[in-house]
Amino acid sequence: MTISYALLGLLEGASRHGYDLKQSYDRRFGGAKPIRFGQVYRTLAQLERDGRVAVMGVEAGAGPDRKRYSITPEGVTDLDAWLAEPEEPAPQLQTVLFTKVVLALMSGRPAREHLDAQRVRHLAAMRELTAARRDAASTQDALLADYQLFHIEADLRWLDHAESRLSTLAGEVRDVSPPGRP
Repeated sequence: MTISYALLGLLEGASRHGYDLKQSYDRRFGGAKPIRFGQVYRTLAQLERDGRVAVMGVEAGAGPDRKRYSITPEGVTDLDAWLAEPEEPAPQLQTVLFTKVVLALMSGRPAREHLDAQRVRHLAAMRELTAARRDAASTQDALLADYQLFHIEADLRWLDHAESRLSTLAGEVRDVSPPGRP
C-alpha cells in the first residue's frame, strides 16, 4: 500500500514515465530494497484503474512505447488523506513514517503536523499498553505488553529526532532531482 502512495507523491510534482518513477523511488525510499519494475507498472495500472493517475501521453522510445503518468485530483485527495492519517504503532513502522515525512516535505505539506499526529497516536497506544501490562494475568502477557511499549518508545524517540531535523531533510529531499532535471 505504501508504494501506491509513494508513487502518487512522486507524481504530484510532475508527470513521469514508469522508469523515471522507479529511479526516483529507489533514490528516495529504496535504500535497502529497491522496487522492481514490474511492481511499478502493476501499481501504476491499479492507480490508473482506480482513477488516481491518468496517462497523459505515449512516447515512442528505443523499446516499447513509454506512457507518461500524472496524478489526478482524486489521486491528490487520496494522497492527502493517507498522509494525514497516523499509522497504528507497530514494530518496523519507521519505513512508512519516513516515507510520509519525505513525501510531505517534497510537496510542501506540513510534515511537523504529520509527526505531531503520529505522536498523539503513539502516546494513546502507550497508555493502553501500560494499562494492559498493569492488569496482565501472567508474566507472558506483561512481557508482550513491554515488548510493544519498548518499540513505541523507540518510535517516539525517532519522531522527536526527525522533527529536530526537518529543516535539513527538507533541503535534501527538495534537492534530489531525476537525471536531466533541474
